[in-house]
Amino acid sequence: MKAWEGVGEAYAASYASLCAGTHDDLLRRLGAAEGRRLLDVGSGTGRLAARLMGAGWTVTACEPESTMRAVAAREHPRVSVVDGALPSLPFADAAFDAVTANFVLNHVSDPREAARELARVMVPGGILIATTWVVSPSWFWRSVCQRAGLVATPAGGLAPEKDFERTPAGFGRTLAEGGWPSVAVSELSWTWRATTDELWRSAEGGVASAGAFYLSLDAAERGKFARAFDQLCEEHGDGGAVALDHTAAVASAALDERTGARRTHA
Repeated sequence: MKAWEGVGEAYAASYASLCAGTHDDLLRRLGAAEGRRLLDVGSGTGRLAARLMGAGWTVTACEPESTMRAVAAREHPRVSVVDGALPSLPFADAAFDAVTANFVLNHVSDPREAARELARVMVPGGILIATTWVVSPSWFWRSVCQRAGLVATPAGGLAPEKDFERTPAGFGRTLAEGGWPSVAVSELSWTWRATTDELWRSAEGGVASAGAFYLSLDAAERGKFARAFDQLCEEHGDGGAVALDHTAAVASAALDERTGARRTHA
């Protein structure tokens, strides 16, 4: 979570709209709300939680980063946001009818342990949904670095024994190893028409690995990075926006008594 400290405002102005590309699909998978209880883990600035509440769910959002929670409180004041993080959520066993984790398991130190914790807080017969990147925004920033002649250092990757293959099949295996039964995974692709301002806010604001890398540069290197960014946006932009293709793996599973992961939570 260290890479995301203090980036709430920059994230809200940039990647929040990108990550919303899965929201329609998540609502479709969840089905009718009927006032049921839902936990959105790693809720960020509250955009998905607010959408789910609007669809009739009784929503609790859970987000460990304070600036993300501050943005959520301002932009979505009706959403209840709790301070909490995987792999130890501050909720009782079987507390929710559904659990969502949108682009969260790719940011934890142990995805399988985190998957078990997501299952623990869900009632038998509920639904678990999680997403991860197959094609992420990092490809655009790699192009910027190559154009600028900069070598991006890997930022806090997972230990080899904890890592997983960034494909639908690899994500599904990881969740199954974390106790999710009969996982269904599919690919979802969409085009994010990002304005140049949104893209630059993410870098300058330190969002994700690309932003952390930019902030680690000295003044001369930042100048090279900015010039390469401007060149790529000019070459590929259209009307002040750049069309960037992305793909996510979207996984869902239902839990029953035989497969439920339960433990007493202090």
